[in-house]
Amino acid sequence: MPLPAHVPVLIAGGGPVGLTLAALLAEYGIASLTLEADDDYCSGSRAICISRRSQEIMGWVGADAPLTAMGLPWTGGRSYFRNSEVLHFEMPHDPLQRYAPMVNIQQYAVEEYAHQAMQRHPELAALRWSARLVGLRATATGVSAEVDAEGSRQTVRADWLIACDGGRSTVREAMGLKLEGMQYEGRYVIVDIEQESTRPVERLAWFDPPSNPGSTLLMHRQPGNVWRVDYQIRDDEDPQEAVKPENVLPRVQSHLDMIGETAPWKPLWISIYNAKCLTLDRYRHGRVLFAGDAAHLVPIFGVRGLNSGLDDAGNLAWKLAWVMRGLAPDSLLDSYSVERVHATRQNLAYGAKSTEFMAPPDFGFRLMREAALRLALSDERVRPLINPRQSAPISYDASPLNLEDGAPQAGAAAAPGQPAPEALLEDAGAPLYLSACFGTGFVALALDPDAGLAAELDALAAATHGALRPLRVLKAGNGALQDAHGQLRQRYGAQAGTVYLLRPDGYVLGRWIAPAAATLRAALAPYYPSITLDARKEEQA
Repeated sequence: MPLPAHVPVLIAGGGPVGLTLAALLAEYGIASLTLEADDDYCSGSRAICISRRSQEIMGWVGADAPLTAMGLPWTGGRSYFRNSEVLHFEMPHDPLQRYAPMVNIQQYAVEEYAHQAMQRHPELAALRWSARLVGLRATATGVSAEVDAEGSRQTVRADWLIACDGGRSTVREAMGLKLEGMQYEGRYVIVDIEQESTRPVERLAWFDPPSNPGSTLLMHRQPGNVWRVDYQIRDDEDPQEAVKPENVLPRVQSHLDMIGETAPWKPLWISIYNAKCLTLDRYRHGRVLFAGDAAHLVPIFGVRGLNSGLDDAGNLAWKLAWVMRGLAPDSLLDSYSVERVHATRQNLAYGAKSTEFMAPPDFGFRLMREAALRLALSDERVRPLINPRQSAPISYDASPLNLEDGAPQAGAAAAPGQPAPEALLEDAGAPLYLSACFGTGFVALALDPDAGLAAELDALAAATHGALRPLRVLKAGNGALQDAHGQLRQRYGAQAGTVYLLRPDGYVLGRWIAPAAATLRAALAPYYPSITLDARKEEQA
């Protein structure tokens, strides 16, 4: 079947980021074609730790249910120096939360669930396997892409091209762009093994274990009785020799013997990895946008790679949809680059610290690490230095979209530019998580609004033809939507009349105490032009 001559959005790369982005765009009514050079989902575990934020984003396209049903949730982990525990950490969580802080699941499953989400809108989201973008010509109005598919070279014209084609991005190379930053020499062999076990699901790390002296070793359980084992090799070891089964299997067996795992096992997949802290300086180049590993390469330590890529998709999808639907100028896409480059630099800073601890780049780092580990055996104050600092949403403090803070007394947790804190509400007695309201349009969250403010929110929703969702949280007995667990008032402030304007990607755009109608309309007008028109009609009346 020939490829279409023209598509609104062409996505290069059908990995988890590209497929999720296509599914998100489809939810906004934007058609796309995704090209994937391989003929199926990826092999091997690859990225396995899916953060709470990523689960929320997958939830916007309905892909969270299979992910959480199959994935293994976990809340913390343990680190050992030789054979002594030196750290037991717990990530923030509570029993009322919608998702676990982290879920372990193989990357190919994430790809499958994102692909299934695309198929909810088959008229908008298409995927072509065994189709590789091999060249492009970008202009001010679109991109002409040369694609190898089904044994022939075809040209596809796209209004927008999004590069999600990984660390060896063809799009990036064709445009003469280079990632900048640091690459570490320390290498890790990655092994998937199948073995039954009753151990709890948690992150496990050993420094200089008796099973592999001088190495660092990580273990994660995955679905299907699969263990992911990562271990560091010496600098003088040949990488090609290091991944040969005759060299890998004895090292894995030695460690399993040490921790008392005696069930039969078999290897499933072997690869090798070294940490990179690299990024483009901009993620928008005219009509070409970059996301995921095509835009940045983040160390695996702290699990920020795939999770930051899914955050790219969540940030970009609504902005591109707004531009393509004529609701905002294409300069809105510049904020995607500003915000996500900022997020990457934060992730790289954390990732570099973790990498320097997990794979010390020189003698000085190794000496300091051993000193910290030795002290941690007896001094609890040192143990936070060993904490792997898992992935967390990045705040966009300097985003050009942030509005002036009209309610600083409500606290820093939900200030403009912050990810909106989760809250479990009740809607006519049924549970409603705030994060479930994102992914389609803006949300106006109001705490105990008076009649005038409530009427204005309804008028704004009508002016946007229902695209703006007003959430009026009232005291018990006065309305259907209630803060039954007190989470909203704890995290957003308790002052009556407080209004938060939340972006489609779940970030706070602005907040006020009892705002005037004109304030709310001005805040929304750049994203919903119909609001401005309605305001003029009212003035004329």
